[in-house]
Amino acid sequence: MDEKLAKKLRILADAAKYDASCASSGAPKRKADVDGLGSTTGSGICHAYTPDGRCVSLLKILLTNYCLFDCVYCVNRRSSNVRRAKFTVDEVVTLTIEFYKRNYIEGLFLSSGIIRSPDYTMEQMLLVAKKLRRDHGFRGYIHLKTIPEASPWLIEEAGLWADRLSINLELPTEKSLERLAPEKDGASIQDAMAQMSERIEEAREERRHFSPAGQSTQMIVGADATTDHDVLKVSDKLYGHYKLRRVYYSAFSPIPDSSSVLPLKPPPLQRENRLYQADWLLRYYGFDVDEIASGGEAGMLDLDIDPKLAWALKNRHRFPVDVNTADREMLLRVPGLGARAVDKIVLARRHTTLRLEDVARLTSGLKRARPFLVAADHHPKKSLDGERLRERLVEKPEQLSLFA
Repeated sequence: MDEKLAKKLRILADAAKYDASCASSGAPKRKADVDGLGSTTGSGICHAYTPDGRCVSLLKILLTNYCLFDCVYCVNRRSSNVRRAKFTVDEVVTLTIEFYKRNYIEGLFLSSGIIRSPDYTMEQMLLVAKKLRRDHGFRGYIHLKTIPEASPWLIEEAGLWADRLSINLELPTEKSLERLAPEKDGASIQDAMAQMSERIEEAREERRHFSPAGQSTQMIVGADATTDHDVLKVSDKLYGHYKLRRVYYSAFSPIPDSSSVLPLKPPPLQRENRLYQADWLLRYYGFDVDEIASGGEAGMLDLDIDPKLAWALKNRHRFPVDVNTADREMLLRVPGLGARAVDKIVLARRHTTLRLEDVARLTSGLKRARPFLVAADHHPKKSLDGERLRERLVEKPEQLSLFA
């Protein structure tokens, strides 16, 4: 590509890195125009993971980092002193097609600052998706970050061409939005989510194509004083009311020339990781928010251990559980046992009485599960209280699986 376009790509790919909601989970598999799509590293290419473990590569860029809004936490805000650039619609289309043909990417993630007006910005992003699909027969994945202030019909049309739509909630409370992003309205954002949810559900019932991979959102963590408990309460509401596929959590990162109302330091990155683990427990393991992050502990997750282990240590009276008789719901609460391992245990025990070595073959997390399980040949001692057991289990810290 020519140097002018390459410069734009460097600026607008870097500007897009703060958006965490780059994923393709839930999208239907489209037939590729070329064989052997792979991935590469480079300017503007991000790697996202689907639930089945596949790694997919997306061109992740902003249409422009010019913006009419002046959100305090945003590096691309109106008053920010950063290099600015703007792609034309045809430039984004060309980049996407050329990268796709070379097997660098499997799709496009496109967001934008607000230029001229929300409607104009949404229309430009919509044109990118429409030209890719209609004029070039593009069969890759498309994720559009929609503008909640834009006309509803523009967002609805975007869903005809994109695999996933998303609207960033940005901050978990209306109070924080008023203080840090006064030009944004939390109520209008959630109204747009509700409208999108209705269209997606209608399309599924009528078997029409409309954002088949659903919708997602992002919340910034650590830019305000909101607790983990309150963050998860908002996420739980979004999943329940609007059927979101994912809520993404992005740790606040200090920006150049930042306002004095922002924290001087970012929150621990482990906080972001613990929120993702807690989010997983909400969606797939039958936990509720008050169990995971209770208000009595200042509403914050334990940064040293994963939230499932933290819950088990606080509820030692409910353990150990017998792998041969316990119901599935209780087995899902055992540290070290993921949903797949639990399903294998439930299936296997129909045919035999499970011993500890049998459980070991069904999960890689037996070390953490062992103090909480009873098997045919294993009855753990109850002599260790929660604190002593915690010390034993975390004496060699390791990255804990999101799926256990």
